Amino acid sequence: MAGCSRSGPAGPAGAPAAHHEHNPPHGGTPVVLGEEAYHVELVRDAESGKIDAYLLDGEMEEFVRIAVPSFEVVAVVDGERKPLVFRAVSSPATGETVGSTSCFEAQADWIRKVPVFDGVLTRIDVRGASFQNVAFNFPRGNDTD
Repeated sequence: MAGCSRSGPAGPAGAPAAHHEHNPPHGGTPVVLGEEAYHVELVRDAESGKIDAYLLDGEMEEFVRIAVPSFEVVAVVDGERKPLVFRAVSSPATGETVGSTSCFEAQADWIRKVPVFDGVLTRIDVRGASFQNVAFNFPRGNDTD
């Protein structure tokens, strides 16, 4: 798959610029970290009350393993702050382990009934970079391109 860039090829004079777009591999909500250095894709499973989080590269093409055991998102539901702790998930199928994984999950009963919320990823460290207070809407995300 070819990578995308912030601007597409030059079109005819006066033509609108090409739209920069990422396609989450699981059909989830993309949350941009930094200047599109990385993305967290959030995938809600209403039936189980769980949200899976996948850490991906800037183009949402490759999974990025990190060592952190967990990270937190603070969701705001009906004006109430609801912390979600995303814990690292191991997978025998991919060889990922806690301490070297791209997959995290959080569970809360309110997730079953709440399909839309605002959230802030409080902090996540990825390959020497720290991303803090990353605001987003679920399910829209935070990509402004």
